[in-house]
Amino acid sequence: MAAFALHLLRHGAPEGTGRLIGRTDASPTTEGIAACMAQVENLRVEAVICSDLARAQRPAETIAARLALPVAVDRRWSELDFGAWEGLSTDVIDPAALGRFWADPDAAPPPQGERWSALVARVAAAIAALPARDTLVVTHGGAMRAALAHLCGFGQRELWAFDLPYAALLSLRVWPGDPPSAQIVALCP
Repeated sequence: MAAFALHLLRHGAPEGTGRLIGRTDASPTTEGIAACMAQVENLRVEAVICSDLARAQRPAETIAARLALPVAVDRRWSELDFGAWEGLSTDVIDPAALGRFWADPDAAPPPQGERWSALVARVAAAIAALPARDTLVVTHGGAMRAALAHLCGFGQRELWAFDLPYAALLSLRVWPGDPPSAQIVALCP
């Protein structure tokens, strides 16, 4: 099967930045939506998909309307669930526990939170369900890193080397298969 372009766009700035808001349904700011629109101004895609969270869904709807395309909502593209840490700023979380999480999010997930391997597995399932056509997915930083882990085989150390600020656009060329593979084409922070 032929390769296709997969563009992963991190949502723009949400209301209440500075906190861990994995599954918290924070609304996007007007500026955040505008930043997403600016990133995809010259992008040509045939499908638009987004996570089920408002901070990704609203920019996706705005982009899709401009492109005259429907939006498919897929909750597998949601952010990591931070469990008991949801809504907290990192300065109020036990530094040792937070350090263990950043060093190995699979072995030391947040209390009542999601393991890294679970995020990678659900993003891998979402990737397997993608149409083999140029696609934009409006998603989250964790899901983007999970896609890189699945498609490119990056480990934790390499994944944190990527700066993925709000409205960052990561473009990949994906070759379907079992497993699929990908090449990074561009990263526009």
